Amino acid sequence: MTDSTPDATPSPSATPTPSTVPDVTPAPSPVPVAPPSAAPASADDRPQVWLSLPPEEIEGLPDAFRYVYWDGVSHDFPADPAEAVFYVVPYMKGPTAGALPLPRMRRVQVVQTLSAGVDHIAPHLDRLPSGVRLCNARGVHEASTAELSLALILASLRGIPRFVRGQDNEKWYAGFYPALADRRVLIVGYGSIGAAVEDRLLPFECEVTRVARSARTTGRGPVHALEDLPGLLPSADVVVLTTPLTEQTRGLVNAPFLAAMKDGALLVNVARGPVVDTKALLAETESGRLTAALDVTDPEPLPPGHPLWHAPGVLVSPHVGGSTSAFLPRAQRLVREQLRRFAADEPLANVVATN
Repeated sequence: MTDSTPDATPSPSATPTPSTVPDVTPAPSPVPVAPPSAAPASADDRPQVWLSLPPEEIEGLPDAFRYVYWDGVSHDFPADPAEAVFYVVPYMKGPTAGALPLPRMRRVQVVQTLSAGVDHIAPHLDRLPSGVRLCNARGVHEASTAELSLALILASLRGIPRFVRGQDNEKWYAGFYPALADRRVLIVGYGSIGAAVEDRLLPFECEVTRVARSARTTGRGPVHALEDLPGLLPSADVVVLTTPLTEQTRGLVNAPFLAAMKDGALLVNVARGPVVDTKALLAETESGRLTAALDVTDPEPLPPGHPLWHAPGVLVSPHVGGSTSAFLPRAQRLVREQLRRFAADEPLANVVATN
C-alpha cells in the first residue's frame, strides 16, 4: 500500500487517517537530552534520530541531531531505542518490522512513516510517551499511486492482460474493447491520492465523482459523503479505492457494496487489501458480472493457489503503488523538512495523530 493519505472515510473517533487531519499541529517543548540515569551516552550527546534512509544520502540534514540508521531488516538495533527522540519508520518491510523498537522508545517525540497509511503503526501509539506525534508521508506517494491507478484502469479496460497472453501463445485477439473515454469513474477516498488520481483521469474525457468521509465542496466540484455510496455505485463504470485502512473502512467493499455496482463495472483497489471482502469479490468476478484490478489483496502477499490468481477478469499487481523511482527523492525531502521543523521547534507537517 501501498506505503499508504485525506483518502479516508473514518469518523473523527476512529483510527487517525490522513484524510481528516490538518497538515500541521503545534510543536511541543524543545527536544530533551537524555538524563544522567539513562543508558550510557556516547561522546556525541546530541538528541538521537533514527532514520530508515541512509543519512549520508539526505542532503541538508540539521546538525542538531545524532543520526542512527536502521532499515528494519535486522532485529539487532544499531543503538539504544530509549535514546531516540525522532523515529522514521522503515518502508516496505512488512506489517510488523516498523513497530519493533517502539516499546523501548521512551523519549520519542515524533514517529514519521514513509507510507501514506499508518494502520501498521497507529495501534502502537498508546504504548508511547504522552504527546508523541504520528506523521504520515503525504506528498510522497501521490504521483506513483495515481500512475498505477491509471495503468490498472487502462490495462483492464483495453484488454492488455489478454494481449500479453495472446503474445505468449501467438494469438491475435482483434476486436472492439472498452475505452476510458466517456466512462463514469467513482473515487472512494478523496484525499491527496484520490485528487492525484483525478488529475490524471481528466485528460481521458471521463466523468469523475468523488466520495470521502463527509461531504464538502472543492474547486473541482462536490465531494459526496460515504453514506451516499448506495446511490452512486449503480451508475459508476469504474470504482477506484484510495482510502486508508481503518476500522470503518475494513470490509467497506462487501457483498452489498459489490451488488450495487452495475453489471460489467471495474473495481480498482490501490488502498489496502482488507478494505475489500475477498470472498464477496470472488463471487462477483467468478460469475463474470464484475472485473477487478488489485494492487493490494487480502491476504497479502497473495499465496500460491489462491483463487484470485486465476479469477476471470482480475488483474493483480504486487502492491507496487508507491515503490517506484519517484519514492526516494520525495521521501528524502519529507524527512529533511520534518527534521528542520523539529530542530527549529516549528509545527510539523502531516500530523495524523497525537498520543
